[in-house]
Amino acid sequence: MARPDRRGSALRGCVGHVVPLAVLAMVLLVPAGAASAQQATLVLDSLSEAGEAASRLPFGLGEELRYKVKLGIFSTGEAIMTVPRIDTVGGFPTYAVEWHIKGGPSFYRIDDRFLSWMDVETMAARRFIKDQRIGDRKRYRAFDFFPEERRVQRIDHDTTWAIPTSHPLDDVSFVYFARTLPLEVGETYTFDRFYKEEGNPVVLKVLRKDRRKVGAGEFNTIVVQPIIQTDGLFSEGGDAEIHFSDDERRLVVYLKVDMPLINLTMHLEEIREGLR
Repeated sequence: MARPDRRGSALRGCVGHVVPLAVLAMVLLVPAGAASAQQATLVLDSLSEAGEAASRLPFGLGEELRYKVKLGIFSTGEAIMTVPRIDTVGGFPTYAVEWHIKGGPSFYRIDDRFLSWMDVETMAARRFIKDQRIGDRKRYRAFDFFPEERRVQRIDHDTTWAIPTSHPLDDVSFVYFARTLPLEVGETYTFDRFYKEEGNPVVLKVLRKDRRKVGAGEFNTIVVQPIIQTDGLFSEGGDAEIHFSDDERRLVVYLKVDMPLINLTMHLEEIREGLR
């Protein structure tokens, strides 16, 4: 398997060529039970289009991860990460990925919903929506990506700009992409793939291995520090950490972000495996 060098220049985002290479955060969910036969047929048909490589991704249709959210020492909310369905965007089958964080004390309520549509074959982002509410502040952004043209269109504001890559990533698809990497302790993975030029390079530092006990169980984890050169959960000053399970699933077991005046953490409580 191809590996990035210290600058990440050798790592490509096309799953068909580099396997298994391929916040925040979502709620139009499939029913809580097992995926239906119709859903299973849909994912198998889409995966056959993508080839055998896509079937070896660490996540799949129907995956649902639920979290307890803490602000400082207070348990104040919940979060969910899910891959509820496969949609078609611009004629391409895509994983619809949703991440929703909700809660907080009365003086600092958070309701952040992030949605990303990732190409089943290449893992490139093709659409991204973030709908954020923090206290009295509201912020909505929606983007369509045209990877073949290396172009982004902000559809809520009718502006367009060029991007430096044909395999763009947004805040959410970056986390799912990170789940596909080798994640070797001591390595730093660097990519010029963020959809905003000023956000590049996107950096992922693999800090250490750890063991983390959460509501869903006790996990051996790989601890990484994501850095995107813009404001947000993974901004350079946010001192974020993601603890991925040290197994083939690369589940997000624990996430920590230091924001101005407060510390946010997510603790994995429930797991529903996806179809792979």
